[in-house]
Amino acid sequence: MNERIREILSWYAGENPGVLTNLARILNHGRLGGTGKLVILPVDQGFEHGPARSFAPNPAGYDPRYHFQLAIEAGCNAYAAPLGFLEAGAAEFAGEIPLILKCNNHDLLYESRDPLPALTSSVEDALRLGCSAIGFTIYPGSAARDTMYEELRELTRQAKAHGLAVVVWSYPRGSGLSKEGETAIDVVAYAVHIAAQLGANIIKVKLPSEKIEKPEAQKVYQKYEIPIATLADRVRHVVQSAFDGRRIVIFSGGPAAADEQVFEEVRAIRDGGGFGSIIGRNSFQRRKDEALRFLNTVMGIYEGSIR
Repeated sequence: MNERIREILSWYAGENPGVLTNLARILNHGRLGGTGKLVILPVDQGFEHGPARSFAPNPAGYDPRYHFQLAIEAGCNAYAAPLGFLEAGAAEFAGEIPLILKCNNHDLLYESRDPLPALTSSVEDALRLGCSAIGFTIYPGSAARDTMYEELRELTRQAKAHGLAVVVWSYPRGSGLSKEGETAIDVVAYAVHIAAQLGANIIKVKLPSEKIEKPEAQKVYQKYEIPIATLADRVRHVVQSAFDGRRIVIFSGGPAAADEQVFEEVRAIRDGGGFGSIIGRNSFQRRKDEALRFLNTVMGIYEGSIR
């Protein structure tokens, strides 16, 4: 345990030793272990978007075990997935990588302007599978947000009582926002703060744009001249919104994109004080050798061996 990890854990002094231990497991695992940076592989896209859209670009991904292997070989800090995918490989790869059980999910067969994911697994499932944390999505901006907040608080209470850490996907979406507003800087900063207030230990958000969605926020950003011109500036502001950087904030890898675009975004996350990336489709939709090279570069940028 080095001083950087001790410092991060000190921000969570209100948690019990079990939660702190599982946070330490995630922070100390893999190639970036001990740096305070994280790269996590999430594979919930099969549930969220459908199997062909998720795995046809790299058919090896239809096999749940492939994603365990990719996360382990790449040196990721953790692997996150819904119940079925974790059940299919947790025993075979027991103890090789920290696991995060995604406890709510939704599909696209019935689309709603105001999504409300279903609870698809439990804290008991996470304990049975040997997970270090649970994961949960909230949609600030949805008319159903209050239900999600209440579900998250109850699941968080159960998880922490059993020593599990809590990872929250905080994705603004719904009838309260325009499509462009889902990634507006004021909205993403608000979403990360909501997740922190709900007790999240690690918060995942999308990279923010320079747009300001709410007129009331526009006045404040102008009056106080909050810097948002560059992506690094916006990352810094989002991290500041998570208790002045005292909660771990990681950023989504987003849809498939050109390598250099992703690497530039990773540099901005690093330079803005972000804690890392959670990269799904940009990883597992490549052949394994290509994915390993890609993730090697991402991790190299975060550890400073690659500029």
